[in-house]
Amino acid sequence: MKVLVLGGVGFIGSHVVDALLDEGYEVRIFDREGVKKDNIEHVLDRVELVKGDFTNEAHLKKVVKGIDYIVHSISTTLPKGSNENPVYDISSNLISTLHLLDAAVAEGVKKIVFFSSGGTVYGIPQTSLISEEHPTEPLASYGIQKLAIEKYLGLYRHLYGLDYGIMRISNPYGERQRPLASQGAVTVFLYKALKKEPIEIWGDGTVTRDYIYVTDVARATISILKYTGEVRLFNIGSGKGVSLLDIISEIESVTGVKPEVSFTPARPFDVPVNVLDISRADSVLGWAPSVGFNSGLGLTVDYLNGL
Repeated sequence: MKVLVLGGVGFIGSHVVDALLDEGYEVRIFDREGVKKDNIEHVLDRVELVKGDFTNEAHLKKVVKGIDYIVHSISTTLPKGSNENPVYDISSNLISTLHLLDAAVAEGVKKIVFFSSGGTVYGIPQTSLISEEHPTEPLASYGIQKLAIEKYLGLYRHLYGLDYGIMRISNPYGERQRPLASQGAVTVFLYKALKKEPIEIWGDGTVTRDYIYVTDVARATISILKYTGEVRLFNIGSGKGVSLLDIISEIESVTGVKPEVSFTPARPFDVPVNVLDISRADSVLGWAPSVGFNSGLGLTVDYLNGL
């Protein structure tokens, strides 16, 4: 079986590629022109790499040819900036994904696994653990378009029989995450601590999130790809909350470095707490995270020290 990984050169996508190859799948990667291939250098002789534009309908039609399954991990925006230009968010993500779904139906693709956002689609939590049944009231355009894509996946299954699985992922971190990016508190903070640079925290540091090591996300992707039952929506996270201040404390514990921290005003799109209930993935898929936060920090330190 041949799997197309959209965004397969990226942080999470490259780990999914590794997991697919380990399972014996053929893999085609689609990513943007000019993307650095460092994350997949070790598997370039085992994959087909196609470069193009996700917003180009013709490129999508071409790259879906001969494909059995699709892992959709591409996003053209981040939560932080999506509210600044919702029209671009919708046109580049939602409309492009609809073109992808049309191409998948025409090609007879068996299933699409979609990377949604457990951190943004729910909005302000009404419960300590957020299950898949929690109301969805996103505060960022990013979360709204992710939720809309989820709904269209349901529609395309109803209209055309296209199967799908949705992963509402919490906050992945770990090897291959860009330490100089504007997203990814764990890796960014770790990198700054190792470089003896000050760490900037939004608000008072009590913002709490669910952090999951990236290889556990890749394992979940394989589980959902193989799953043939009727459940199509899964929270994928650690099920445990870690505050920004907790990250600082754990970094000091793992590295022996006491980070220098400065505080800036809270961001309006940041909900105070977001921790996912992952019991459905456990009971239905038999999946649970295997890398604890402290161990994940250690693995990430090893990666950063090798850069």
